[in-house]
Amino acid sequence: MPAGRVGRPHGLDGSFHVAGARDLVVGGSVLADGVSRVIERVAGTPERPIVRLSGVASRSEAEALRGSWLLVPRGELEEGEFWASDLEGCTVVDGSRVVGVVSRMVALPSCEALEVGDLLIPMVRDAIRSIDVDARRIDVDMGFLE
Repeated sequence: MPAGRVGRPHGLDGSFHVAGARDLVVGGSVLADGVSRVIERVAGTPERPIVRLSGVASRSEAEALRGSWLLVPRGELEEGEFWASDLEGCTVVDGSRVVGVVSRMVALPSCEALEVGDLLIPMVRDAIRSIDVDARRIDVDMGFLE
């Protein structure tokens, strides 16, 4: 799954900007130009992160990756975990009533939440009844939010 595209180098230590970044966390693994690498640093802003990967130690090595995709291996999730990109676009329902469509996942201090229109639905058991990524459907208990 794409986690962003390598942009211009930043500094001399092999760090670089990432365009369209998602799911980049320190300690996580990505494929960069076909090579598995560990994310050693994430800085900057969520919209314009600066990343350093293991095995990329100079500005010229970062420049050599410029334009390549960073790919996150799918096999790293555990039972009950989901990629934010898998939930984006899912229809959210409360039983038979359509609530809306997930536009993105938001990290809150205590949990992650689904942004559905003007609502933030926390990703907790009391609020989420079921998630069916294949059917693109998330059943929630809106009573929990009242």
